Parts: sequence; structure tokens; C-alpha cells
Amino acid sequence: MKILVCISHVPDTTTKIKFADNKLDTNGVQFIIGPYDDFALARAVEIKEKEGGTVTVLNVGLADTEPSIRKALAIGADDAVRINAEPVDSLFVAKQIVEYAKSQDYDMILMGRESSDYNSGLVHGLVGELMDWPSIAPTMRLDIDGSTAKLHREIEGGHEEVEVAMPFVAGCQEPIAEWKIPNMRGIMMARKKPLQVIEPVAVEGVTTYQSFELPEEKGDCKMVDAGQMDELVGLLKNEARVL
Repeated sequence: MKILVCISHVPDTTTKIKFADNKLDTNGVQFIIGPYDDFALARAVEIKEKEGGTVTVLNVGLADTEPSIRKALAIGADDAVRINAEPVDSLFVAKQIVEYAKSQDYDMILMGRESSDYNSGLVHGLVGELMDWPSIAPTMRLDIDGSTAKLHREIEGGHEEVEVAMPFVAGCQEPIAEWKIPNMRGIMMARKKPLQVIEPVAVEGVTTYQSFELPEEKGDCKMVDAGQMDELVGLLKNEARVL
């Protein structure tokens, strides 16, 4: 079993975000593996331990992402690849992943359903399309039965059971696995595991960002008695302007 897990390098979800010069102010920001990618990695390690095989982690990012990559190695990945490029947009990232993966004969490519910074939720679908593989998301359960994968995913208004022949792409979310915390042995072993850095292929991004701003702070909360429906409707229409 040969598994590729794609991880993102994102601000900790508890970090207070600030912008300076129309970009993220990284001073004092703690970066982590994307939370949904953490679920994908945990499930990949579980599959490897049960079925045998290898897990490779891949990140499209600059040198400052390597602590997250080393953490993924400590959790249980066997080796890692960093594509040395700023992840400018989803299509750019997907094409970098595909350019590497198409010659590696993977049985599956796992990643989070979306990153927690830009939340586009596009990369798994783009990778599937470009690889001409099935792409299933958001995947909440993944089991292997020979050369077939059985997946459980959310759909609008319910859930869906899917069977797919390998290879395939899955965008994962909880409760596909329990997050894994690296132990000391894993951390020590991660230092010796190979991390390959390769240069990106020439791909133009199709997205540009004009400006960044924080949402407005919440205003005062007005309490309306349960029986004052007319007053509530008036406030929603004239002050909140949502009607």
C-alpha cells in the first residue's frame, strides 16, 4: 500500500489573526498542520500499520513549513517531499501535487477536505480531475478491502456509502481517525527520515487577492421579549437589514 498525504501549513486555529501591509502578519503566529490534513495523516498511518506499505507526506511551501513536515514524520509518515513554492492558489497547488504524484504509482492520495486558512475545499477535486482518478469528499470513514476502498461521506441532507477501486483521492474530515500526537521516539526518528525538496513546475496561478480585512466586531446584543414579534421584525429589517 503506497499512500500520499498532502498537508498544509496554517496558523493555529487559536491564533489571533492580524494583517499588515495587506498580508498576514506572522509575528507571534504559531503554525500547525492543517487540522483536516491531520485527520487524513492519522488515517493513512493506521492503514499502513494494518495493511503494510508506506506513507509519504507532501507540502507545497517554502522552507518555513518544514517544522510541520517534521511533525508529520514524527506522527508516522515514512518520508516527505516539499515542493519549494508559495502556495498561491488551489489550481497551482493541485498541479504541483499531480506533477509529483503521477510518476509515483500511489494507491491513494489523502488530504483534508479543506485548509483552515483559505477554506477553498478545491484541491482534492482538482487533483482527482488532473490525475483522472475518483475524488471523494468529505470522507468521514475509510476502510480498505483488497483493492477496493469503502468510504462514508457527508452529503446534503444525509450520508453516502461509496465503494471505489484504487487509486483514488479523498478529502478527509473527522471522525475518520483520532488525531495522533508524536511521542519522543517518533520525534527522534523524524530527524533521520528523508525530506526531499524539489523545485516547482512552471504553473501560473489563476487567483489574485486584492485585500484582506478582519470582520467587523460584534455590536451590542438587543434582547426582545418572546411575544414582541413586530418589534423583532422591525429590528431585523431596519437595523440589522437582513430582511
